[in-house]
Amino acid sequence: MMSHALSRLGRVAARRPWVVIGSWVLLAVVVVGASSTAGTELEDSFRVPGLDSQIANDLLAEAGSDQAGPTAQVVVTPADEGVTFFDSAVARDALAELQSAAQETPNVLSTTDPAGALAAGTGTDGLVSPDGRVALLRVQYPLIEDLSVADLDRLKELGAGVDASVLRVEMGGDLFFAFEDTTAGPGELVGVVAALVILFVAFGSLVAAMIPVGMAVLGLAVGLGVMPLLGHLVEIPSYAPVLGAMVGLGVGIDYALFVMTRHRDYLSRGMSVEDSVSRALATAGQPVVFAGGIVVVSILGLAVAGVPFMTAGGIAIAVVVLLMVAASVTLLPALLGLVGRHVVGRRRIAQEGPGWQRWVRHVTRHPGVYAVGVTALLLALAAPVTALRVGIPDDGALPADWTQRQAYDLLADGFGPGSNGPLIIAVEVNGDDGAVEALTAAVAADPGIASVAPASVDDTAGIATIVAVPSTGPQERATTETVERLRAEVFPVSLDGSAARAHVGGQTANFADVGVRVNDRLPAFIGAVLLLSFVLLMLVFRSVLVPLKAVLLNLLSIGASYGVMVMVFQWGWGADLIGLESTVPIVSFIPMFMFAILFGLSMDYEVFLLSRVREERAASGSDDESVVHGIARTGRVITSAALIMVSVFMAFVLGEDAATKMFGVGLATAVLIDATLVRLVLVPATMKLLGSANWWLPGWLDRLLPRVELEVDVPEPERELVRV
Repeated sequence: MMSHALSRLGRVAARRPWVVIGSWVLLAVVVVGASSTAGTELEDSFRVPGLDSQIANDLLAEAGSDQAGPTAQVVVTPADEGVTFFDSAVARDALAELQSAAQETPNVLSTTDPAGALAAGTGTDGLVSPDGRVALLRVQYPLIEDLSVADLDRLKELGAGVDASVLRVEMGGDLFFAFEDTTAGPGELVGVVAALVILFVAFGSLVAAMIPVGMAVLGLAVGLGVMPLLGHLVEIPSYAPVLGAMVGLGVGIDYALFVMTRHRDYLSRGMSVEDSVSRALATAGQPVVFAGGIVVVSILGLAVAGVPFMTAGGIAIAVVVLLMVAASVTLLPALLGLVGRHVVGRRRIAQEGPGWQRWVRHVTRHPGVYAVGVTALLLALAAPVTALRVGIPDDGALPADWTQRQAYDLLADGFGPGSNGPLIIAVEVNGDDGAVEALTAAVAADPGIASVAPASVDDTAGIATIVAVPSTGPQERATTETVERLRAEVFPVSLDGSAARAHVGGQTANFADVGVRVNDRLPAFIGAVLLLSFVLLMLVFRSVLVPLKAVLLNLLSIGASYGVMVMVFQWGWGADLIGLESTVPIVSFIPMFMFAILFGLSMDYEVFLLSRVREERAASGSDDESVVHGIARTGRVITSAALIMVSVFMAFVLGEDAATKMFGVGLATAVLIDATLVRLVLVPATMKLLGSANWWLPGWLDRLLPRVELEVDVPEPERELVRV
């Protein structure tokens, strides 16, 4: 039985704390050392088999086209605002030197030559802006797997070496997106400090506050250190450490908080330290393992999306959660055994809070009003989900002083917004050479296209490349509609009767396709997670309505968090408060990631709370009193855990990256709603309305289901304050 195994594990860890702590420290040192010497670089590969944009990119790579790899856009303008490239020989010479140096840089396949075009007096379209103020030096690189952050560093050094009194140089493009770290921020540190403050206020003991944080930080060090090593198996994306830190700190501190709260209760009853740790792990440890398992299963379920970079990110984050569960049942009891009774300090421990008891009794006296009112509020918050638009924020959403943002703005001003996201069209000629010319003309005639460069044809490979610049920016809905129209209308008409086939590639099309793929798979993913969670909760609590209610209430809180994200990031409500430069679409993979994480995290509170309610019911036999005392006994710890989660998640809003801000706002909003409106209002209200039906399970189903029982701790009859 799991409770017996956890009980023995807790006793051994508490009895030999230095052995367990030393083992974890040694593991952290070995993992971090191996990661720094043998780990792989984290990289963002948006390769998704089966997408039209991926087919285009594969064709270009197969043909050896320069357009198959990422590009860097070096945007140059004369330093003197009154000077243009048309009238300054000094500026033109400096531009030519920059182009020559870029061409000779390792791993550079080719560059555009705006200085050469200016010298020739022709062909400046797309290379020099009509007013002569902006020149575009597009630097083409080979496939992403052949590159590293060193290539980005060399390009930056090239720009830094230019005489700033002659030219102003800004840079952006695919290469920056692949290797530049835009997620940096003080999130982890701020989150840890906030957690320490909340825990100190909740427990009144510095020792008690430091134990959950110390356990989570050590577990996180191992988890983040593992990610570069996992890179030998799957390509771990660069966002995984940030998201892993957010989730790892949150669940790690929460799990430790749940177990430590039980431990302090048992110490107040007069148990020895070893007996208390053993008993706490047998009771609270089971919900931790169960809830952690749900989080892991939910995150691994991201594989259903069929998007490799999401699957890889999910694997990395799931490993972090698993390590936090392992730390909660090994490292935590060792730390508790080491500090002994100092975890309590001099504060008197209340078995349950009278304030929480009064609140729950109030809610259960008016269950219908609270159930209807809070449900209506959550539905109102969730309503903006109907306007949710997915995409990838472009460089226009970065801080105004970043070089990528400066390059984006210069390009948009000089050449139009579409120049920041050209479409790369790959054409399988299949012997019909005339089709390329007809297709180029048809694409140029589309109202969403600003300009089209002459097609380049690789006769050996039979692949033609057409670069088309949209008239709208990369993240605008109109650009996505242009891509869809080219595929659905322009290509079929212009290639009617031809053997040639065309596919739209490039980063802009790729991001749009990923968004469509995620949206298509999201319903199946949500359904699978809901079904699995329902079955697991039914197995544990031997009820039909308890898991059904949990699933529906979790959907409400997650839907409300989606709605808040739309309000903030798409509509701009309160955007200035979080440092958002402009409104942006919701990053395509965030809704699915958030659902996986939040549904698992909400189960933490659900399992912890319902376990207490069931214990009270076993002691008193009363459905109503079990709800009152169960929530009163967990109110403080759930509120503290939620405040910690919210603090950790909101701390990451301090980062510069829009996607990191989205995760922070979305996760913090959902946890806050779940721990307050749902757990402390809707749960008692609905459980009061359902009464004994909460625990109803048909006899035939009870006999059919395997037994998965959590350890029940029957509370003592007298709920009094005990000084330790």
